[in-house]
Amino acid sequence: MLRTIGVFVVLFLTWLLLSGIYKPFLVTLGALSSALAAALYHRFYQGEGQAFSFSFILRALAYWPWLLWEIVKANIDVARVILSPSLPVTPTMIRLRASQKTDAARVLYANSITLTPGTVTVDIHGNVILVHALIREAAEGLAEGEMDRRAAALEPSP
Repeated sequence: MLRTIGVFVVLFLTWLLLSGIYKPFLVTLGALSSALAAALYHRFYQGEGQAFSFSFILRALAYWPWLLWEIVKANIDVARVILSPSLPVTPTMIRLRASQKTDAARVLYANSITLTPGTVTVDIHGNVILVHALIREAAEGLAEGEMDRRAAALEPSP
């Protein structure tokens, strides 16, 4: 329960910081939405032994900039393919084995794939993820496993 309260505090403080609007009605809505998100956190992660900790925040702060950079590079690759007169599209389906131990972490990995332009997670079945890539090189890049390793490193230890 203490972790859930910590999640609420972090979410609410983040909301206050990012909104910059401190009217009572809006602050109340921010508190209610933070409480709802904390309640969902408590409900979904309680059985998986996931921990909300300072080390998780540090790992997330390392993961998100890396993912943002991957998104930028993929945008450039997709733009290059689309703007090329020969349109060198090589649609590829690939099955990836996810090394994450929890469903939440596998969803994070699958969503990270989908956030990267040119790739879409089509299906998750157990620890196998089916991905469609616009170009073969994007599929090969995923097969190298860097995103999988980084997503797995983000996963809290039970």
